Amino acid sequence: MKNLNKIFKWAMVLLLVVSVVLLVVGFVGGWKEGNVDVLLGWTYIMVGLAIAAVVIVGLIIGAINNPKSLVKLGLGLVAVAIVCFIAYLIAPGDPALNLTTMDQPSAPMLKLTDTILYLTYFAGIVAVLSIVVGEIRLAITNKKG
Repeated sequence: MKNLNKIFKWAMVLLLVVSVVLLVVGFVGGWKEGNVDVLLGWTYIMVGLAIAAVVIVGLIIGAINNPKSLVKLGLGLVAVAIVCFIAYLIAPGDPALNLTTMDQPSAPMLKLTDTILYLTYFAGIVAVLSIVVGEIRLAITNKKG
């Protein structure tokens, strides 16, 4: 188990170093099409790794602790996939502002970027609503007691 923690620690350090290097290259080299595409591609890889980690860890821990929880996890994954698909459908993929035609990222990259932005907005709204509803619920339960 100790070796596994070391592997994860060094993998996170490697991912962080690659992210910082790509960010510095983007700032130093200017935000040209190639740099933007590479940075956005790396962002998609990082998002994919995060999602894969959550799903894999959820599957493993769920299967060990409660095999019936895998059904709930499957339903949750279907719900997330539907939300992602809807965000992809409504994402416009419009060209970036203040960039010339030659500096524009590719159309699929713009579409995916808009999708991730919409998913970020949605997650932020859900987080704020969860906090507000949680506080209201806490205030109501404390008032009764």
